[in-house]
Amino acid sequence: MTDYRAQPLDQSVTHTERAASAALQVVDLRQAATSVAQAYKNFVLLDVNDHCLRMAVMEGEFRWHHHPRSDECFLVLEGELEIDLTGGETIHLRPGQAYVLPAGVIHRTRSRGRCVNLCFENHGAYTDVVFEDRVPL
Repeated sequence: MTDYRAQPLDQSVTHTERAASAALQVVDLRQAATSVAQAYKNFVLLDVNDHCLRMAVMEGEFRWHHHPRSDECFLVLEGELEIDLTGGETIHLRPGQAYVLPAGVIHRTRSRGRCVNLCFENHGAYTDVVFEDRVPL
């Protein structure tokens, strides 16, 4: 049986991504979302102190993963987002709904059609991908 608990993290590993927009400018979220033509794109839109605002535009699913150093707050703008958790629970979010996922919780996000969501997380959140196609329930 595979152990899906988080392993000790190398604290020297970081990933930083430049924000698409700088401070002191108005950011049009609809325009940012409509400019994405890909089936999946996740990018840093804004930096706020030691946190960032990411935008994810997606159709389909992202792999099972967790963020050992940061909570995530999802806010759906368009479409519907499903967040699958180990143990079999699925969180369903519609436009205007938000959900906080604590650090270290293994999950995957998916949508049945185009979905646009914002994710608030620590800038050094680090994503640890679980390299199995399916996490046992």
